[in-house]
Amino acid sequence: MKPQEYGKLVRHRTVRAKIIAKAGSINKAIAAGLLKDTAEVTLSEAVVMGLLRQGVRIFLSVLGHGSTEIGEVLRIYQEVGVVRTCGVRNEIEAAHAATALRWVTGEKAAVVTSIGPGALQAMAGSLVSASDGIGVWHIYGDETTEDEGPNMQQIPKHEQGLFLRLCQTMGQAYTLHTPEAVFSALRRGLNTVDHPHRAGPFYLLLPMNTQCRLIKDFNINELPCGAPPALGAAASGYKEAVEALQNASRVVVRAGGGARTAGKEIETFLELIDGVAVISPLVSGVIPYAQRRNMTVGGSKGSLSGNYAMEEADLLVAVGTRFVCQSDCSRTGYPKVERVININADIESALHYNKTIALVGEISATLGKLIAELKASGINKSSGKSQWLADCGLKKQQWEQFKSKRYENPSLYDEAFGREVLTQPGAIKTITDWAREKEAVTFFDAGDVQANGFQIVEDDKLGRTFTETGASYMGFAVSALLATGLTRKRFYGVALTGDGSFMMNPQILVDGVEHGARGCIVLLDNRRMSAISGLQIAQYGKDHATNDRVEVDYVSMANSFKGVKAFHGGYSPKELLAALENARKHEGLSLVYVPVYFGDNELGGMGVFGRWNVGKWCDEVQSLRHEIGL
Repeated sequence: MKPQEYGKLVRHRTVRAKIIAKAGSINKAIAAGLLKDTAEVTLSEAVVMGLLRQGVRIFLSVLGHGSTEIGEVLRIYQEVGVVRTCGVRNEIEAAHAATALRWVTGEKAAVVTSIGPGALQAMAGSLVSASDGIGVWHIYGDETTEDEGPNMQQIPKHEQGLFLRLCQTMGQAYTLHTPEAVFSALRRGLNTVDHPHRAGPFYLLLPMNTQCRLIKDFNINELPCGAPPALGAAASGYKEAVEALQNASRVVVRAGGGARTAGKEIETFLELIDGVAVISPLVSGVIPYAQRRNMTVGGSKGSLSGNYAMEEADLLVAVGTRFVCQSDCSRTGYPKVERVININADIESALHYNKTIALVGEISATLGKLIAELKASGINKSSGKSQWLADCGLKKQQWEQFKSKRYENPSLYDEAFGREVLTQPGAIKTITDWAREKEAVTFFDAGDVQANGFQIVEDDKLGRTFTETGASYMGFAVSALLATGLTRKRFYGVALTGDGSFMMNPQILVDGVEHGARGCIVLLDNRRMSAISGLQIAQYGKDHATNDRVEVDYVSMANSFKGVKAFHGGYSPKELLAALENARKHEGLSLVYVPVYFGDNELGGMGVFGRWNVGKWCDEVQSLRHEIGL
């Protein structure tokens, strides 16, 4: 394209962007007839306009030689206030921040990267949205379509479409080899990121030589909009499910990530069937922690009460769960269950277990219909005086006593620090209680911080705690704080992270300041990956290559970033609370450093109450699974 031709294109592009800005949105501009039905646009502008029509206004980017043209489009659209482009220091961080933004606020975002290593990093980060069912756009540069020779940073192999193949392994993907296919690509992406039951990342690959390619008669009305509709209630299986519930005496309801919108139905259902619930960390608060039928978390890092309910139940009602290994003890978590009722919108997940009555449909609607069927059949076991509820209630009391003992002893002597320091239960309890009082949103990073955290939190409603247990990605929590600076629905965030997870993504100290993040990183330092050290010791009696002797002054490190305020969290709950209060007074990003205990004192952690198919335990766990036959 000649310079004068491109200059004309840029002028027209700027006019379009200003029209959209003045109208308030691209959809309003289209509805008012302010934009011409057909125009001459580059593929990159068509993509940006298409995403705008779907409600995407945030673009988290690490631009490179594989994304210069889309970067130029975003520059012009940002100058008039239509989009917001946030250049960040790491593609994994971009993927995490976009996921957190959608998860917490519902606002959509796109991750924009170059070709090769950057795209690979973004795709690695997309494991979170793929695992947890969060819709995020991923736009990557790709090798040129004319195959003139290897493009720098493409996969070094003489074969076509290799990056597309990689992305298709992770989720849904499309290469815009032909610019005019942009409408189909955008529709497929919309169907993925706005899927009503199992959303996920969508990977749109833009070859470097097609990004500038003109679409001569681009029809703006072809840009897709409108999310795919949700399924209704399951069509069949209710009669069999009612009969199974009538005959069961010890029912456990497992609420997974798909149960986010079904809290009221779950509570009603539990009363009718005299059941108890075990809650996934993904939906902490979907029913209040204090609800007498809530046995809290269960699995390989569950609770006394949650694991008791799983171990003793004779019927399992699975609600929107995909049975990650730790959540059901590698398929051994329900050894006495004789029948399963599985309510799920996904057929594969609904038929995970044998002996299953599958109710395939939208979770809330299906639960509502099952409740109606139970009432019509005259089934109501809600006396509240059953032996099952009493036994589970006793276990929950024991769990409360177990926790209280740790909170009453919040500090222990630690050899690495040569003094008493806070335990993780002592620190996490202090932090999460404070966050609830301040109406802050808490994010938990992977490892012991995460595992102890979901055993400790006592959420009374959904949306207080976000625990990324789908992929358990180190560095997610600190990166998630970036979402506080991107959203129109402002909130204060608290990221609980370990020293290992923090060093995976410390660039939040730059990007958080640059993009107006408002929150606090609470860094719990035990100079090791304690979750793995603990696992090694439990299995083999010794740990290996999971700790270090390097002392890091994280307070000085964080304070060296202009705009970040860092504080030492001290060695007691009182000192930690004072540091948190000081951090909260800072309008931007803050960090509170807390040295924490690691050792063999049982009061130093929340314990393990389930099985897991890892290391030397595999043969035993697998044998039990086949013995159970569920």
